[in-house]
Amino acid sequence: MMDPIESRVLDINSEAYGVRPDKLMSNAGDALADEIHGKYPEGNISIVCGTGNNGGDGFVAARRLHELGRSAIILLVKGKDDVRGDVARHMLQQIEGKIQIMENAQPDDIGEAEIVIDSMLGTGMKGNIREPFRAWINAINNSSKTIISTDIPSGLGADICVKPALTITFHDVKNGMDAGNSGDIVVIDIGIPHEAVEIIGLGEFEYYPRPSADSHKGDNGRLLIIGGGPYTGAPALAGLAAYKVGADLVTIATPENCFVPIASHSPNFIVKPLSGNIIQPEHVDDLLRMALDNDAVLIGPGIGRDERTMIAVREFLAKVEKPVVVDADALTAISEHLDLFEKVKLSGVLTPHGAEFQKLVEDLEDASIKRLADKVGLTVILKGKIDLVSDGRMTKKNLTGNPAMTVGGTGDVLAGLIAGLTAKGIGPFAAARMGVFLSGAAGDNAFEKLGYSLTATDIIEEVPMVLKTCLKM
Repeated sequence: MMDPIESRVLDINSEAYGVRPDKLMSNAGDALADEIHGKYPEGNISIVCGTGNNGGDGFVAARRLHELGRSAIILLVKGKDDVRGDVARHMLQQIEGKIQIMENAQPDDIGEAEIVIDSMLGTGMKGNIREPFRAWINAINNSSKTIISTDIPSGLGADICVKPALTITFHDVKNGMDAGNSGDIVVIDIGIPHEAVEIIGLGEFEYYPRPSADSHKGDNGRLLIIGGGPYTGAPALAGLAAYKVGADLVTIATPENCFVPIASHSPNFIVKPLSGNIIQPEHVDDLLRMALDNDAVLIGPGIGRDERTMIAVREFLAKVEKPVVVDADALTAISEHLDLFEKVKLSGVLTPHGAEFQKLVEDLEDASIKRLADKVGLTVILKGKIDLVSDGRMTKKNLTGNPAMTVGGTGDVLAGLIAGLTAKGIGPFAAARMGVFLSGAAGDNAFEKLGYSLTATDIIEEVPMVLKTCLKM
């Protein structure tokens, strides 16, 4: 099943490979009409259209049904001027004067039609249903018509939704759809390029949450970084990266010998000293309390491999209830203890490079990234020339980055980016995909300026401009 946002991800990524949104909408609407005509060769049709892309699919379907000789009218829930999006408006203009369109239609306008196509609200719908859509959904459900939904039943996941006999969905079944709420489900191929599915691109940034105008300090991500001991630079690099990706607050919990060096890296950090020179089991309770005040946790940068630290990492992961990014030597702590993940419900990301990955999978019969992700129930990034990201169901490739990024600290930057995104409420799989793309693209920008002389901090400095580009700001 596919997260509804993935539809928009695929639209944007498809355009990068030469398949424009209007082509996808044309394919979708034509396929919708052909499927309906094949299953229901007789009967008048009313297509109830919203003002977004779901409505645009309905406009195209009306055109195709007209070509097939069917009687089909469009009941536009609002006015023509309310239709938003260049593609949907273009499709509406193409059918004006050729297809009967009723603007600001009312539910009673369904009239004598035997078939009602629901093209009101698509995958971009958020929150509860407002008027006039609420009245339309009730009227459609209470009618005796044959109801068919386009891509996803309007309102699915909200407090009220259309209950169709058939849903014709595009590319893949969307999360939450089943026979109980969507009727029979038919999946249609609309010509999305395989590269758009397999390769991470700008579309992934549809998951990035824009801060609301009335948000306050901390509302847009509080991150706890657990790191340091033998090394002090790694947690600081991760913290700087998390800030650059939009986290509001970064707290670094570190042994007291690292307090001054880490705090001196930036006045933006909140640094919490832990007794001694390494992270150890006696710190776990305090770390768990700190985690409660944060939205996500990054554990591993600079912690070293002392056995007491390894035990502390495992004890922390066994009890923490926030999303966690496990990086660097924290991966060593779990490499022979994957059974830990069978006993806990943990959400998060593992970030191994090749050697770390081999240690993690050496006891698995199928030593693949997909198998590891499925085993631990987490998203896994296998860092390399081409990064692989898998949640156990889907695996995507990242092509950004360059050979100069073998310089020390780049892994800490990546971990900080992913953790910062996770703290902003982005799911692990999406955060991991966005993180590897951002890290590689920022590294590419730095390489253009500095060549093989770039450092990890140079990559961090390029993140804001790359993020602005990805968000089309």
